[in-house]
Amino acid sequence: MELIKRIIEDQVIENLTPQKVIILLGPRRVGKTILIKQVLEKVNEPYLLLNGEDFSVVEILERRSAKHYKNVLGGKKTLLIDEAQKIPEIGKVLKLMVDEIEGIKILVTGSSAFDIDKYTGEPLTGRKKTYNLYPLSEKEYDQIETRIEKRDNLRERLVYGNYPELIHLKSREDKSDYLREIVNSYMLKDILAFEKIRNSDKILSLLRLIAFQIGGEVSYQEIGQQLSMSKNTVEKYLDLLSKVYVLHKLNGFSRNLRKEVTKSSKWYFYDNGLRNLIIANLNPIGLRNDIGQLWENYIISERIKFQKYTRMIVNNYFWRTYDQQEIDWIEERGGRLYGYEFKWASKKQAKVPKSWQTTYADAEFEIIHPDNYLSWLDK
Repeated sequence: MELIKRIIEDQVIENLTPQKVIILLGPRRVGKTILIKQVLEKVNEPYLLLNGEDFSVVEILERRSAKHYKNVLGGKKTLLIDEAQKIPEIGKVLKLMVDEIEGIKILVTGSSAFDIDKYTGEPLTGRKKTYNLYPLSEKEYDQIETRIEKRDNLRERLVYGNYPELIHLKSREDKSDYLREIVNSYMLKDILAFEKIRNSDKILSLLRLIAFQIGGEVSYQEIGQQLSMSKNTVEKYLDLLSKVYVLHKLNGFSRNLRKEVTKSSKWYFYDNGLRNLIIANLNPIGLRNDIGQLWENYIISERIKFQKYTRMIVNNYFWRTYDQQEIDWIEERGGRLYGYEFKWASKKQAKVPKSWQTTYADAEFEIIHPDNYLSWLDK
């Protein structure tokens, strides 16, 4: 089985040092467990591996004393806890270990941002470093494919997405079954378990509505009316979906120009495959009428991976005015503004909106299409 080295592997190894906690967050099935095992093999030290979903592990860690934890470690100085968000007050547990066990190195993973953020925020201030792991990135595919192969494979990824195990599945039926398993056995399970939400149908209906609105502004009020939910419930569910790395939010950009739209937001999927499975459309792109949405969602998710993996300091937005001038993607970084428009057809031209050019004369503008996207994802 061919394993792809993840971009953040070397960063994790470098920062796995005594009296520190490495937190690795990301959706299920993106390879967190495989990554940490590869890291520990290269560190080449004895380690203890615990699974937070094992009730016996929860019971063991409930007894909060440094002496007890030392006995559990049995002399090992490297501790790995998988699915650590399942352990109550995990932050306090880790803080005690870091404070009282000399030389300990800790690496924990979480498939949601729920309890990991809540319980490792304040207690581990200054003692932790957080990394995000996503489905495979275009840069990581360089290890197994040429530039020529990449262009053909891109068309497949726009439909099936980038979950690592997909590269070992050949038939479309197998890929479809795999994506269905992720949605039903992992994604919905996490949401329902963490927040005690009983109605998965509402979650799926909400996801379908968002899937059809890729690239468009989302009205919580309108969605609530369609689903017979309150505006606040819609916002709550969307927040939950962002915390399990299914969706991410994009806000509008403005520097107080009256005609700029700022109160609405857009929502995108972290992975195209999940989006397409949700709307029950895994047809090849030649048979689809939503290629523009597929491309926009895909390229934005790839850009986010690049930003996170390079630890870029950046704010992301979209831009639109009330007279319908718009730009898909705005980056605010290094004291400058960069505007990007996404077009699947490389010959399709897009001009800089006049209001943007006038108001932000020093900003850069570029069209991102299949002929130049790889260079954009590397700068």
